[in-house]
Amino acid sequence: MNGDNEQYFSGPPPFMRQTAETLAVLDDRLRGLLRDYARREPAHDALAAEFGTLLDDPEDPFRRERLAGHFTASCWLVSADGQRLLLTHHRKLQRWLQLGGHADGDRDLAQVALKEAEEESGLSGLVLEDPAIFDLDKHWIPERKDVPGHWHYDVRFVIRALGGEAFVLSEESLDLAWRPVTEVAADPESDESMQRMARRWLAR
Repeated sequence: MNGDNEQYFSGPPPFMRQTAETLAVLDDRLRGLLRDYARREPAHDALAAEFGTLLDDPEDPFRRERLAGHFTASCWLVSADGQRLLLTHHRKLQRWLQLGGHADGDRDLAQVALKEAEEESGLSGLVLEDPAIFDLDKHWIPERKDVPGHWHYDVRFVIRALGGEAFVLSEESLDLAWRPVTEVAADPESDESMQRMARRWLAR
């Protein structure tokens, strides 16, 4: 049996085998993180409340099949010295953005952000800098092929690259690039939320 078959028959990922009690604990932890974020960033109080409302939706908001909107997770992936940020030239959206992706049922969004960072960058030695939410962003994803337009409720965490900066391009990206955080903060062509996070990072 080759490695691919072993992976195929290994069963569902661990998060899909979690008990209802464990899922409730994860949801309560996210509620707490949202409350803490709202206290730190009062301008986002209403947005954090909207994320909390989504969390309580009976239709699983951690799955992309919920086309009214669903949670995603992404990362503010900085170099070991915190001076540079790894950006992806997103293949689908055709924009320079932070790395991230769908939760696909996983309710531990910090771990989703870390997993996406590892998969999309090929970097080793990535660590979750802080379990606290770094940023929240609700943004519209345009219709594409057979997927109608929908909302992404993106929860963002700081990931630091401690094992070097030699990335590996994945199929998710047209390109990857390290860029000084100061440049992102000052670049009027940068995505609005990217500028916001850059300014927040520089002001920490």
